[in-house]
Amino acid sequence: MMLRYKVVDVFTDRPFTGNPLAIVFDAGDLAGEQMQAIAREFNLSETIFVLPPTVPEATYRVRIFTPGTELPFAGHPSVGCAVTLRRDGLVKDAEVVQECGAGLIPITIDEVHGSAVVTGGRPTVGPALDQAPLLAAVGLDEADYVGPAPRNAGAGLPFTFLSVTDDAVGRLRPGGLVDNVSVLHWDAERHEAHVRVLVPDAGVAEDPATGSAAMGLGVWLVASGLLPGDGVSRYQIRQGSEMHRPSLLTCSVTATGGEAVSATVSGHVVAVASGEMIVPPFVG
Repeated sequence: MMLRYKVVDVFTDRPFTGNPLAIVFDAGDLAGEQMQAIAREFNLSETIFVLPPTVPEATYRVRIFTPGTELPFAGHPSVGCAVTLRRDGLVKDAEVVQECGAGLIPITIDEVHGSAVVTGGRPTVGPALDQAPLLAAVGLDEADYVGPAPRNAGAGLPFTFLSVTDDAVGRLRPGGLVDNVSVLHWDAERHEAHVRVLVPDAGVAEDPATGSAAMGLGVWLVASGLLPGDGVSRYQIRQGSEMHRPSLLTCSVTATGGEAVSATVSGHVVAVASGEMIVPPFVG
């Protein structure tokens, strides 16, 4: 038996930029251990496996793996997989529902422009954190810190958000001492963030484009008073240039009464490669 796969670049309109993603089709007979072996083989930030849905509300089901672990949800695999399934005629509708570890995720596909909008899960936000250990862990100091206070926030997968000067974003040193951290500089006039995301525990020192963290940023911005506490706010994220993989993520966050209630991320998808691979052995 051979497995069909494709590799696409997500959050970009040019090949060999953005965040690469491997998509493995017809993965219903694979065990989790086999999926993890395939993700290690591709050695990309994430590999997504397409499975039959288990609930009638879902269009398809996925499992998402980094080289080191399985994730309940991730943004760039969700965008890349949805657009690819639509391009290949494997889903018929522009409005689909992805079933994954974080639940049912609505996705709107724009086949003409090769993009998709993903709506994240229920927003969560934690208490203010001390910035000093986070700064030290990424090779920065108090002079680089901008604030507001770091917090954990997310819309399906939480990250810690640390706000620093724009120059400091470029100078930080990924050292493996912190995980799921988004180091950012927020440009309030342009509603744009310069971001680097560190995820060493997942087997990826730095991610070139992180959809789940992009949605979490909107939750953090509302909680920090940097975006309005009511209505819909739109913003964009530039990420990956330090890795020579520039990426652009377009986002929105909806807030009510000072709290984020939903968040979205969207971006383009470019096909790069396709092929077949053998099924890895299962060791039970």
